[in-house]
Amino acid sequence: MSTLHTVSNSPFENNAFKSCLDHVTAGDTILLIEDSVVGARKAGSFGKEIGKALANCRVCALAPDLSARGIAADTVLDGIELVDYGGFVDLAAEHERTQAWL
Repeated sequence: MSTLHTVSNSPFENNAFKSCLDHVTAGDTILLIEDSVVGARKAGSFGKEIGKALANCRVCALAPDLSARGIAADTVLDGIELVDYGGFVDLAAEHERTQAWL
């Protein structure tokens, strides 16, 4: 049973992002939304953890939230897929359940 994990808080704000990374399983997808997209930057300190997650699940970031925070697409870690709002809906439909990490 696959899960879409949505993370909305900055990884510098609380440990929800780290907790999510610790609980994903093969076939799951992590979607970074709102302030969590700051963790997707190549220059960020969460690249190693995201790299481990990419070994067995998809990691996506909501492109409009990157743009709203002034983060250019070319500064996002390799392997992270950028999705728009329609892509968010598609991800929700593709997975049996959704887990929001607050």
